[in-house]
Amino acid sequence: MGRRNTNEAIMESTAFETFESNVRSYCRKYPVIFSKAKGSVLIDQSGKEYIDFLCGAGSCNYGHNNDYIKGKVVEYLMADGLLHGLDMYSIAKGEFIECLEKSILIPRGFDYKVLFPGPTGTNAVEVALKIARKVKGRSNIFALMGAFHGMSLGSLSLTTERSARDACGVALGNVTHVPHPSTMPGLDTIAYIDMLLTDDHCGVDKPAAIIVEAIQGEGGINIVSNEWLRDIRALCDKHDLLLICDEIQSGCSRTGSFFSFERAGIVPDIVVMAKSIGGIGMPCSIALVKPEYDVLLPGEHNGTFRGFQLAFVAGKAAIEYMLEHDLEAETVRKGHIVAEFLVSHLRLIDPTLMFRGLGLMWGIDFGFYPAGTAQRIRQLCFENGLILELSGREDTVVKIMPPLTIEDELLLQGLETLTKAIAETVHPIGRAPIKQNGLANQAW
Repeated sequence: MGRRNTNEAIMESTAFETFESNVRSYCRKYPVIFSKAKGSVLIDQSGKEYIDFLCGAGSCNYGHNNDYIKGKVVEYLMADGLLHGLDMYSIAKGEFIECLEKSILIPRGFDYKVLFPGPTGTNAVEVALKIARKVKGRSNIFALMGAFHGMSLGSLSLTTERSARDACGVALGNVTHVPHPSTMPGLDTIAYIDMLLTDDHCGVDKPAAIIVEAIQGEGGINIVSNEWLRDIRALCDKHDLLLICDEIQSGCSRTGSFFSFERAGIVPDIVVMAKSIGGIGMPCSIALVKPEYDVLLPGEHNGTFRGFQLAFVAGKAAIEYMLEHDLEAETVRKGHIVAEFLVSHLRLIDPTLMFRGLGLMWGIDFGFYPAGTAQRIRQLCFENGLILELSGREDTVVKIMPPLTIEDELLLQGLETLTKAIAETVHPIGRAPIKQNGLANQAW
């Protein structure tokens, strides 16, 4: 991408480096000061443009400054619409609920109450845990290894990333982590979980629920199969557990359907959503709860910003935009573009390279390469006008997550930049590809 002329004042990084907390991270990977964004392009203050394969970690599925969504927000602001309402009734919230129910849930045959727990994904996970424990009267929760569910203490106890867990300073308990089927392809993980639930000498407390990402984002784009999702649903029914599906990053049509679990034909007991449910980067999260599990009493879970009205306006507009532009089908189509590109280009670099994904959520795995390989690829991409992130064990998986609205030409340009960076960095290492639960190098 190129540069443009600008007469805007240049901001120095001194204020950030001097006064902002050391905990900042993304700015260390992309050390420029951004000023604008449109569609699938980020622009720094010097005018340099970057194709966005990061997408606000899945918060901007409909593109930056989407004209339709932004127009609805501006219209609401100009009419002096209510901005902050706690959990009071408001037109904006009522219209969002009606749109979500009538356009998304009812057509899919889902009967859920909509709970607004606060502005972030971790708020949604926390309330899901409260509900499950109250409904079942048990404290333990099962989660998968490789999971990322948030950074507050309850959701962090589910998250397996060592550095995140070590930073909290207290013991994290009441969670049993079980192997993800992609990490131990020789193990029948359903049978293993069933054993933990039936063997009175396994030493594991029966849980209230199991929480699952149908496709792990921060864990390294690890996909559970349709069969596995159906089996875990049946196992929850057999053992009186709630099934919680985390759609915070993978939802809102990211994988080609509004919910990433839809492909399996299952109905979770609780679904947690955030990121793009706010439409245009507005902070918002929701928990969708089966009516029989809507057990929290008034005020048992609350938060000052669980009623951010602009997020409701933007979220409703996003659903309307998604349906009008058939983004689910478009995401599937663009996912095939990514798959075909990777198949044809990566085999010329190293035919053993593993990649996997659904819709517009992909990962290329450099776990068998020398340490720092993925980091070098990310750096080269940034230098050449492409923003993307890493995930997985030791950050060895390069993620491809552009806005769902990205133009085909920009998508291909970004993929070209990425594969050139890969070709410059890696050298074939002469190993056979190792399949992960039969999902290596498979496209959907």
